[in-house]
Amino acid sequence: MDTETHKALQVETEFLAGVEHNLRQARGRQLRGAIWDLARLDEGVALRTALTDRRLFDRELLARMPQGRRLVLRGFERPWWWFGKRQTSVTIASVLAPPAEFLPDRGETVGAAPAPVGLSELLSHVRKIAPDPKTPHLVAVCSPSGFADEVKRSHLDLPNVTLLVVEPRDAGGWSVTGLGEGASEAMCALFNPETTAKRIARVREEIDERSADLLTGGLSAEDMAERLGLSPAVVAEAFRQAALTDPELRVSRAGSNAILFRGAATEDDDMSMGDWIRQLFGGSGNEAKKINVLSERRARLAQRRDRLYEDIAKLEHRERDLLEQGRQNKSPAVRQRVASQLAQHRRDMGRLNTTASMLSQQINVISTHIHNLTLIQQGQMARLPASEELANDAVRAEEMLEQLKSETDLVSTLESGVNEVLVSQEELDILKEFDEPAAATEPGEVAPESLPAEPEPRRRDDERTRREPEAN
Repeated sequence: MDTETHKALQVETEFLAGVEHNLRQARGRQLRGAIWDLARLDEGVALRTALTDRRLFDRELLARMPQGRRLVLRGFERPWWWFGKRQTSVTIASVLAPPAEFLPDRGETVGAAPAPVGLSELLSHVRKIAPDPKTPHLVAVCSPSGFADEVKRSHLDLPNVTLLVVEPRDAGGWSVTGLGEGASEAMCALFNPETTAKRIARVREEIDERSADLLTGGLSAEDMAERLGLSPAVVAEAFRQAALTDPELRVSRAGSNAILFRGAATEDDDMSMGDWIRQLFGGSGNEAKKINVLSERRARLAQRRDRLYEDIAKLEHRERDLLEQGRQNKSPAVRQRVASQLAQHRRDMGRLNTTASMLSQQINVISTHIHNLTLIQQGQMARLPASEELANDAVRAEEMLEQLKSETDLVSTLESGVNEVLVSQEELDILKEFDEPAAATEPGEVAPESLPAEPEPRRRDDERTRREPEAN
């Protein structure tokens, strides 16, 4: 099965499932009506026709294809005379997946990625699913292959229709764009199938991936929201949950923006009353508070420095444009004007670079101070023993080792004496017999001790006579 086809089917399923849940929750609140009628439609006839035109008669392939399904939720109200019902709103969530972009051609999968949906194709689809909008229509069209830039730049004001386009993001999540003036953020959130828990989980994953940035600065909720396609409120909530699970993370507010940075961990162990009084009146024990204040200051300076770097990058891009414009234009007056603009841009870039360099030096000083305070705090939290206590314990350990060694030698001596006492003389004689060569005797044979002994020279002559033929 083609990968793009499987992805399109998955996008269609996730979009409709999430939007249906949102629509059920919005009935009577965002959507006007008291009586509701939910219809589920699809483009199965058009898909079967496309398969037949390509001579593909496969039911399994038909089930694995995106069906172009849509949800139509109609709201009704009772009139004042209490007879019949009057339609007050129509909400449509549709998936636009042209079969030609996802169907295999005579059994061979399409290698190229599906083309994004254009403006004319979108308008024809909207007219098809909402032919005569007499009542207010809220229409959201989802495309698994995305939409062209002309669609996102267009400002469509259809009569009695509020149009939104939905597409999956490559980095995860969904992008919901309102094309008309009446499309609000609440409407965009209504057609975002991703739940709040999944959005927070994506932010937590981004925090884990960018944990190194917390060592020298902080993370901005507005910047992360723009990068992930989420609202700053969701990112701020994810920051708060991350700070609750990690005792070193802190959240600071800079206006409407939330900044996540790494501070000092609080001590969890119990402190005696005497230590608490000494820290209270001696001015010590405030290292954690100092580290948190300095870390927050460093995070804000890092955010300001990053914004300066973004402004410098824009000026650099403008500088390249001015250089190209001056090279292409041969008019002396135009070149003089471009040269003046370019000189002003370079002076501005120099000032911004100086400011960014100063901020970097300040961040470096604060980081060094935080490092020293962290070492002091860690040393106080460890509560290492004094040198006299270490020396006394070392002497006691040596004495214990000497005593253990003497007791071990005594035990080994006692064990050898016990073994000698337990072994009798009879057992020792038997052990010596185990070392002598045993003479094999058959049953019925006479023991060699009972036979008459032959003269020793004759036995040796017989043995020599037997060995000579064997050697020959």
